[in-house]
Amino acid sequence: MVRLIVRDRESIQDAVRRFRKLVERSGIKKEMRRREYYEKPSEIKRRARLRAERRARRARLLG
Repeated sequence: MVRLIVRDRESIQDAVRRFRKLVERSGIKKEMRRREYYEKPSEIKRRARLRAERRARRARLLG
């Protein structure tokens, strides 16, 4: 949960900018996008497998 305490004499625009940064850093936005549509378990596994393959390929090329 993101908490934002508005500082004394802080403009609304500055507070909103700080709030957006906090939300971005906490990963809430990413999580919302991920949960926006239902994803089948097989698609989740496939995406994880492809990510692991890319990571292994990169490690082989660099190492």
